Amino acid sequence: MDFSLSEEQLQFQQVARDFARNEIIPQAEHFDRTSEFPHEIVKKARELGFTSLNIPVEAGGAGLGPLEVAIVAEELAYGCAGIATAITLNTLVGDAIEIGGSEAQKERGFKALAEGFGAYCLTEPGAGSDAAAIATRALKADDGGYLLTGSKTWISHAPQANLLVVFAKTDPEAGHRGISCFLVDAYAKGVAVGNPLPKMGQKASSCAEVSFDEVKLSADALMGPEGDGFKIAMKVFDRSRPMVASVAVGVARRCLEESTRYACQRKSMGVPIATHQAVGFKLAEMGMKTEAARQLVRLAAWKLQSGKSNTLEAAYAKAFAADTAMECAVEAVQVFGGYGYSKEYPVEKLMRDAKVLQIYEGTSEIQRAIMVRELTRTLGRG
Repeated sequence: MDFSLSEEQLQFQQVARDFARNEIIPQAEHFDRTSEFPHEIVKKARELGFTSLNIPVEAGGAGLGPLEVAIVAEELAYGCAGIATAITLNTLVGDAIEIGGSEAQKERGFKALAEGFGAYCLTEPGAGSDAAAIATRALKADDGGYLLTGSKTWISHAPQANLLVVFAKTDPEAGHRGISCFLVDAYAKGVAVGNPLPKMGQKASSCAEVSFDEVKLSADALMGPEGDGFKIAMKVFDRSRPMVASVAVGVARRCLEESTRYACQRKSMGVPIATHQAVGFKLAEMGMKTEAARQLVRLAAWKLQSGKSNTLEAAYAKAFAADTAMECAVEAVQVFGGYGYSKEYPVEKLMRDAKVLQIYEGTSEIQRAIMVRELTRTLGRG
C-alpha cells in the first residue's frame, strides 16, 4: 500500500497551491466583503483547466480523475472556500452529463462548460434533503417534447450559467421513480434567474432562485430514460461528495495552519500559548482530524477512480470532513481569542465558510442516514 502521490499528482497539487497563494488569498477578503463573483480569478483558473477538471481533454477540459480533482479542490479551498466553489462547481454539472448524457449531449454540454458555466438545479423551496419531494414538472407535449414548469432555489452558479441540468417530475405519482433529468439552455424562453441570495459565508460563490414557466424542451433534452433522474442524481453525489469533502479539508487545514502560527507567536505568561496544554491540545486535535478527513476523502475518490462503489466511503468523507472543518474553525476562533472574533484576522471568515459544508451536497445528518443504510445492507445480512 502506497500513500504517496504520483509525480503528476504532485504537479497538479503544486500548481493549485501556487494559484491559491498568489491569486486567491490576496483577494479573498474583498470578495467576502462585497459578495461579488470573482470573474477575473475564475478567468485565470479557466486558463489552467481548473473550471473543467473532470471534462475530457478532447472536449477542452483537464480530463482529471476524482482523486486529482480532490487534490486540486483542497488546495484552492485553502485559499478561499467560496472562490474554490466558484472555480470548481462545473464538475457537478460535468458529472451529471457524463453519467446521463447521450453522445450529442456530452458534446454540447462539455463544450458549454469548457467555455462557460453550468448550474445543477435540484434543490427546491420544499425539497432539500428529500430530493424525491421536488415539485417541478416536465409534462409531455404534443410534439414529443416537454413543458418544464416549477422553481429551484439555492442554485450555485445560476447567475453565471449558460447551461442547466434540471431535475423534474415526469410522473408525479411515482415518487423518486418519476423524476427525470434534462439539459436546458439557461437563456431559453421561460427561464428566469433571480438576484444572488445573501449568504453567511462562501460569498464569492453566487446562488440564486431559478424559475421555469412552461419552458419548451425538445425530446432530446431528456438525459437518460424517463424516471432515471433520481438515479443520476445519486450517482452524481457519489462523485461530487469527495470533492466537496476535499474543500472541507482545505478549510480545516487553513484553520490549523493559521492557529498554529498564531499560537507560536502569541505569548501568555511569558511563553507562546502553543506550549499551554489547553491550546496545544486544540492544535493536536485539529491536525489529527484534518489528516483523517483527508485520508477518507482520498479513499472515497480512489474507490470511484478504480470503478468500485464508493457510496459509503463518500458519505464517511463528506460528513467527517465537513464536521471537522466546522470544529477546526470554531477552535481556531477560540485559539485567537478576541482577535478571532475580529474581521482583521481570517479565522472568523473560515468559520462562516465552514458551516455550509455541513449542509449542501447532503447534510451531515443525511450522510449518517446513508451510512446506516449502506452498513445494514451489507453487514446486516450477516
